Amino acid sequence: MGNSNIKTVNLSKISTEGHNEHTAAIDSVSTLKLAKLINEQDEQITQAVKTQLPAIANGIRAIAACFRNGGRLVYIGAGTSGRLGVLDASEMPPTFGVSNKLVIGLIAGGDQAIRNPIEGAEDDEAACVRDLKRIKLTKKDVLVGISASGRTPYVISGLKYANKLGCKTISVATSSNSEIGEIAQIKIEAVTGPETIVGSTRMKSGTAQKMILNMLSTGAMIKIGKVYGNLMVDVQPTNQKLIARAHSLVKKITNADDKQIKKIMQTTHNQVKPAVVMISKKVNYQDALKLLKVNNQDLRKIIG
Repeated sequence: MGNSNIKTVNLSKISTEGHNEHTAAIDSVSTLKLAKLINEQDEQITQAVKTQLPAIANGIRAIAACFRNGGRLVYIGAGTSGRLGVLDASEMPPTFGVSNKLVIGLIAGGDQAIRNPIEGAEDDEAACVRDLKRIKLTKKDVLVGISASGRTPYVISGLKYANKLGCKTISVATSSNSEIGEIAQIKIEAVTGPETIVGSTRMKSGTAQKMILNMLSTGAMIKIGKVYGNLMVDVQPTNQKLIARAHSLVKKITNADDKQIKKIMQTTHNQVKPAVVMISKKVNYQDALKLLKVNNQDLRKIIG
């Protein structure tokens, strides 16, 4: 890809690139004052996200419906935005016990760009289409394009391609009047304003994006029964801490004694849901699995 393909960007139209008068002297204050200035700027983030709750709720509904229909959630982004998408995707299997193919994070420049910046990757419009074709994106999937400025070519091209396929598309930007917001079917714009360090969108913008992605993915997982109350009942017991957590979850839900829980958890291989069903419904392991299957793994439908 040559530089002739790179378009001139008018930074004055991107709010995250604006001058932040509140932190203009941040390099000449005490360390405590420096920390206070950053914290004061961070306090603006939750309000920016709060303005987008209706759109975020629409996104949650779309993603949950996608999961129920056998689709996937796919994040695309460049730089910090791309890394946040990869991070959120990577946390889904251990937290909710889902396949690592259910939520996918794609970053401009490929996996190498997670740790190392890839020069010009975000401007490569064709690359995102190639990446989406590689994972065989279909109309059953939901594509979330993440871009602080809302003008990243990699993300724009991916959203356009997804729309042509018939995918549900969602944009997450931290600047107003974003280009990706004009393309996506669901527009999320949490305007965080000028950055603490001008243009450093790993700060306020990145934090807002992380919050929004948390809400989208966690909300959808809740909607498909991956959470009972506020408990992670599909947590994967892959180490001693998580095994102990699984036992604790069964106790919280059933109030059974530790001896009974230990015996049943040996049968369920430390899986929470079948153990809860066995104790609550007084059934064996196979019947517990059948009950979970016919109720789409939703514990609430079985034990109330």
